[in-house]
Amino acid sequence: MTTPFPQQPAQTTAPNLSRLRGFIGDFTRLIDNLGDDEPSLLAAGGELLGGLIAVDDWLPDAYAQPDPVYYQQYLLHCDPFERFSVVSFVWGPGQTTPIHNHTVWGLVGVLRGAERSQRYDLQPDGPPAAHLPEILGAGRVEAVSPRVGDVHSISNALPNAVSISIHVYGGNIGAIRRSVFEPLTGRAKPFISGYANAALPNLWDRRATDSAQAA
Repeated sequence: MTTPFPQQPAQTTAPNLSRLRGFIGDFTRLIDNLGDDEPSLLAAGGELLGGLIAVDDWLPDAYAQPDPVYYQQYLLHCDPFERFSVVSFVWGPGQTTPIHNHTVWGLVGVLRGAERSQRYDLQPDGPPAAHLPEILGAGRVEAVSPRVGDVHSISNALPNAVSISIHVYGGNIGAIRRSVFEPLTGRAKPFISGYANAALPNLWDRRATDSAQAA
């Protein structure tokens, strides 16, 4: 049986979950300190996310698996008060989101491959007005929010490989009621995305880290 696109190579060593654990701790402190100061939060949070995606050794394979038909949205962490969530998006070649909004702030960082980001402005009548698209390569971070621009679509920019991005949102994004927009009419249709996974990464079993340090 042939696969419809190249599979992600399996990691030969255990993922460095301490990197993700540290990012979540740092982002939690950021939320505690900055609260609703969105401009400062996006600036400082973008730097943290840039640091996380600068090294690709921490994402477990279970949260990097593509689907032959649909892009996948895997929850990596949700703050216990749902102030922010961390998600991995996995894109097969040709896969794309519909035009959609978020209703909360968000940060998008490309971990592997490249993505095509297409922003839109909603119109009172008629189709959403498209901006010039932008290609985001590995290591790039962009922000979205109702304040800075909240409507876009994202697609895999690579024709024959998987791309993965790490997103941080100002809420439990899989449970937030949002909208997709028809490209020809701009008509809004509500949706709640949910997540592709039923289990989260185990960030708190430190045996692998402790064993490596002891060696």
